[in-house]
Amino acid sequence: MSSVRKCSRTGCLQPAVATLTYAYSDSTAVVGPLATASEPHSYDLCEEHALRLTAPKGWEVVRHEGSFAAPDRSDDELTALAEAVREAGRPDRSPPPPEPDGPSGRRGHLRVLPDPIP
Repeated sequence: MSSVRKCSRTGCLQPAVATLTYAYSDSTAVVGPLATASEPHSYDLCEEHALRLTAPKGWEVVRHEGSFAAPDRSDDELTALAEAVREAGRPDRSPPPPEPDGPSGRRGHLRVLPDPIP
């Protein structure tokens, strides 16, 4: 049985309900549902710190909408995004092969897209 993870903020003893991951190349901080496993390059946050998080000037925060709770669905889109960002940031991961003459020359770029209009 696993123990309850605590908030990563210094001095905070509250249980973690969200995970913060940085996409440095995109100047983006992703605050999503609590990851299924603790990762060395991500930060577990309690609800208060997850909701109050701010980013440096020029950075964007992509935040889970609604209340934070233990994840109950593995196919949640924001969880998948946060997991992808964590995976891309792992130092032991080999770099992807270069794209053949892509339009932007950038690989792995994240974009925040608006919801489609029904």
